[in-house]
Amino acid sequence: MLHLDDIASHEQLFEWTDRLLAQVIRPLSRGEPAAYTPYDWRARAFGPPRPLPPAPVVLLEGVGAGRRALRPYLAELLWMELPREESWARGRRRDGAEQREFWDGWVAAERAHFAADPSRPHAGLLVRQTAEGYEVSPGPGRQAGSGQDVTLSDGPSAVW
Repeated sequence: MLHLDDIASHEQLFEWTDRLLAQVIRPLSRGEPAAYTPYDWRARAFGPPRPLPPAPVVLLEGVGAGRRALRPYLAELLWMELPREESWARGRRRDGAEQREFWDGWVAAERAHFAADPSRPHAGLLVRQTAEGYEVSPGPGRQAGSGQDVTLSDGPSAVW
């Protein structure tokens, strides 16, 4: 799994696509190991390279994962259904007062990103957190009758 928090930085909240393509997507697409330089949000600097070996499935997690420039490389796009305000509140609690200024800028940057390049309309699956776990349903980007199987648990897959 690759967290986009490791790819983005204070200076490049959403302008990291070229770096992700060069360090991760292109090597993996050739079946080669990738190596990316993770960003340290407290030190405000990139760290030493971290390996990411090729695998049948590599999860790319984070805001911006479904952007237009990356969609051709995605096998599937999942959208986490969570109100923006709740998501931002979770991030603020996680990062504490130290990152308060960051979050003020993040909210504006995220709004601008999704206004210019929305991801949700292209999601094949929508994921909602429930009291019992997670609920997965077809997303707006799923073609009716596509016949794709999705594993919802350790049991048999459901077909929509």
